[in-house]
Amino acid sequence: MNKQVLLFTLSFFVLTGCGSSSIAASEPSTSDDHENKNGNDEHWSPEYIVENFRNAGSTEISPDGEWIAFTVSEARTEGDKSDYLTHIHMVRSDGSRQYQLTRGDHSASNPQWSPDGRYLSFTSGRNDDGNQIWMIDPKGGEAWQVTEADGSVSSYRWSNSGSHIAFSMTDPPTDEEEQRRRERRDVNVVDEDLRYAHIYVFEVEPEKEASADIRRLTEGEFHVGHFDWSPDDETIVFDHQPRPGTQYWPETSISTVPSDSGAVEKIIDLGGSDTTPLYSPDGNYLAFTSDNGDPRWPGHYYIFVMDLEDGSYRQLGETFDDEARLMEWAPDGESIYYTELHRTSIDLFAMPVDGGEYRQITRGDGRFTGLSLNADGTRLAAIHQDFHKSPDVIVSDESDFQPDRLTDINEGFELTELARAEVIIWESFDGLEIESPLIYPLDYEEGKTYPVILDVHGGPTGVYGESYLASSFAPLQQFAAEGYFVLRPNFRGSGGYGREFRFANVSDWGYGDLEDMKAGIDYLVERGMVDEERQGIMGWSYGGYMASFAITRTDRFQASIVGAGVTNLISMTGTADIPGFLPDYFEAEFWENYDRFKKHSAIFNVENISTPTLILHPEEDVRVPPTQGFELYNALKRLDIETQMVTYPRQPHGIREPKFRIDMVERQIDWMNRYLKQEESGE
Repeated sequence: MNKQVLLFTLSFFVLTGCGSSSIAASEPSTSDDHENKNGNDEHWSPEYIVENFRNAGSTEISPDGEWIAFTVSEARTEGDKSDYLTHIHMVRSDGSRQYQLTRGDHSASNPQWSPDGRYLSFTSGRNDDGNQIWMIDPKGGEAWQVTEADGSVSSYRWSNSGSHIAFSMTDPPTDEEEQRRRERRDVNVVDEDLRYAHIYVFEVEPEKEASADIRRLTEGEFHVGHFDWSPDDETIVFDHQPRPGTQYWPETSISTVPSDSGAVEKIIDLGGSDTTPLYSPDGNYLAFTSDNGDPRWPGHYYIFVMDLEDGSYRQLGETFDDEARLMEWAPDGESIYYTELHRTSIDLFAMPVDGGEYRQITRGDGRFTGLSLNADGTRLAAIHQDFHKSPDVIVSDESDFQPDRLTDINEGFELTELARAEVIIWESFDGLEIESPLIYPLDYEEGKTYPVILDVHGGPTGVYGESYLASSFAPLQQFAAEGYFVLRPNFRGSGGYGREFRFANVSDWGYGDLEDMKAGIDYLVERGMVDEERQGIMGWSYGGYMASFAITRTDRFQASIVGAGVTNLISMTGTADIPGFLPDYFEAEFWENYDRFKKHSAIFNVENISTPTLILHPEEDVRVPPTQGFELYNALKRLDIETQMVTYPRQPHGIREPKFRIDMVERQIDWMNRYLKQEESGE
């Protein structure tokens, strides 16, 4: 896994209507006449939202820009099912037609057009043989399976001519390993019994009934990440790290391999993390991102271009957040498209290769994700959402961003008016400006005061943005319906505000960033909106860390919810799958500075806690092992502090099963109601 993912941010794994309308300013919407599956038109229950919300995940615009393929995911909770089913839908870019392309009990995802636009490929495990590549004529007909690989396809990419497809796949178990497993002799030697991802290629023959003849291109002790085809299809460039696992991202390099097999040649190694290589349209240059030999967990990536003829390279201009995610070259080769966190938004930008300043393409309220461009770069598609618009497909000209909304996949979903929401700004104790989404109580009346929930994001380089209030990812509309303000601060250390801001809590977890958050609550109290006697704190991952550590430093919170939280920085370092994470943030190994690690750990300050605390933790979490939750739970029990701990079987760092998501949100609401709910005060 590449570092250019928000590693500590909680993420959950989770169509149809025609016509188009321009994106306007975000306003609450009503749907009093709509009915839902449960026949309940009043209450935003966790069960209702999880079971009825449909999420649009990504777009793939056709080469000619006329059609957009996109994915839609929805929960399955009937009987013994508790998962998400994803299928591919189609919509014309003028909004005149829309339909569901794939169906069945197995998900279909990762759609890609063939370069000539004739076929659409996707991945699916519908034959229970791992994720394989399938193909379909988007005009209609049955899909057919293209690959029968021994393992499960991770990512794939069409060649520029459309004659071949390359894909990456983690090495499947050998026959000997399978035999050892059957005989119960399958011991695991840590850091030695490894399975690496490598590149494979096959010729595309749509009319051929037999499965593709797959040829392996790379092998050895390195783990492949992103890859790209050269314009002439003769070479594949890829980034790779020495071992699988998130811990090894600081040693990522870039190499090439002939597409018809041959020797691997390393071409870029700047001493840190060099990633996401992309060939220029003429094949003379290579774009990539790099930390320039200074890998740090808070993250900073710059855009470079390498001259493939002489091997020289140069850094392009600065981006807004110094964390660019490369997308593709512009067809004329004069700029490179990339996406980046942009305060409370996610936007598309273009960086010129001549050294000029970047150009912002997407604009306006909300967030733009799942972006794609057509072959000549004139038209773009994306998934857009804001506080009051659910995720849907938009399309626009690239040169003049005027987005048209093409879909309404959650038509009939909204029960009542959505809560008021806005982005507010305040100054922290040292003058640093802090920005935050603020969700109002659904029944808000000016002059009354209401309880507030401080909702802390993960990362700590995560960021809370202008996301739809009634999605199944966070109980924002539910808390609003219960009469709470929800404050979601982007404190120092958050992404989206530049490198200096992102590094501002290095060696300072729980101190400056907590003061940022407290200042936000105080700002609302001073405005006469929040009852200072009814404050709760909650969060997941780093947010769980803060929910545990904050209550060792202040008694202002009447309730706390610790989700998958770090509570002991020393034991976390020795048991997580990223043992270098905390030493990097705290600029020392724990044995080099015990006092620093103890000072910032809830468990070493636990005697100061008086706040009732609910602890939620996935049982299969290797990022923040469940022992972190148990350490806090057992300490609070011995201190006679009111506490409860709930664990979720089979779940990794995020909760993936929708029935567990319902349970988790119900418990969060019940816990806050128990300690914060009472008649509103003030007139």
